Amino acid sequence: MPRPEAWRQRAGELLGAPLEGVAPLSGGCVGEVYGATAAGEAVVIKVDPGGTELLATEGRMLRHLAQQSPLPAPDPVHFEPGLLIMPRLPGDHRFGPEAEDHAADLFAALHGQPAPHFGFPYDTVIGGLPQPNPRFERWAEFFARARLLEMAGQARAAGRLDDPLYDRIARFADDAAEWFPEPDHPALLHGDAWDNNLLADGGRITGFIDPALYWGHPEVELAFTTMFRTFSDRFYRRYHEQRPLDPDFWETRRPLYNLYPLLVHVRLFGGGYVSSVANTLGRFGY
Repeated sequence: MPRPEAWRQRAGELLGAPLEGVAPLSGGCVGEVYGATAAGEAVVIKVDPGGTELLATEGRMLRHLAQQSPLPAPDPVHFEPGLLIMPRLPGDHRFGPEAEDHAADLFAALHGQPAPHFGFPYDTVIGGLPQPNPRFERWAEFFARARLLEMAGQARAAGRLDDPLYDRIARFADDAAEWFPEPDHPALLHGDAWDNNLLADGGRITGFIDPALYWGHPEVELAFTTMFRTFSDRFYRRYHEQRPLDPDFWETRRPLYNLYPLLVHVRLFGGGYVSSVANTLGRFGY
């Protein structure tokens, strides 16, 4: 949908009323994001001029969250290649103590629901990048192959990761079972939980957006929330009351799990994220 009048007309037809007050919004790794109203209802519209499947995949993930998880999420009005329309939820990206408690309760509930295996019924995306979700029965094997080696391969193919560092990642991946124990069960993960992807209002979490869904180990989700200091210690204490965390998580597995989001950032941006990957591997003897 390269012409603005084309997607505006299409969105209006789908909503059953012309768009009013269309204005750009920040955020989103794919295409452009707009706020608008239609028949008095506030909506968010994402447009990918390239017409790729990325927004259709995002819409599919949001619908899964909204309809099949305890997390509040916008249930899309419509999604198709190049266009995603969803309700605009109240709130912003600032969390007070009550909102952190609510977030911990929501994550504990999400992670307490068993999934059938590691992976997902379909491939998803993270930061606009492909995130394959093949079926695995063992967590360490899934994380090593479908996360670390997959994203390291994408970064190497893009010229952002050299062969020697890729080889170090591969050596670590070979030993993944020594570092990552199996969880009680696979669980649904939001997959990209940092402050820009959560909304809060009045001491409550009102929405989770921009997911990167898959079935995995809850620890990897909690590790990611520490990478950009999304929550304070209060959140982790509250979560721990409901789903106790192994002490080895903090000093050992947390930095190792964060190799994956670091590799996502290497693929997207390169720069200092490359040295962060190298330093983490070096810290653990790789």
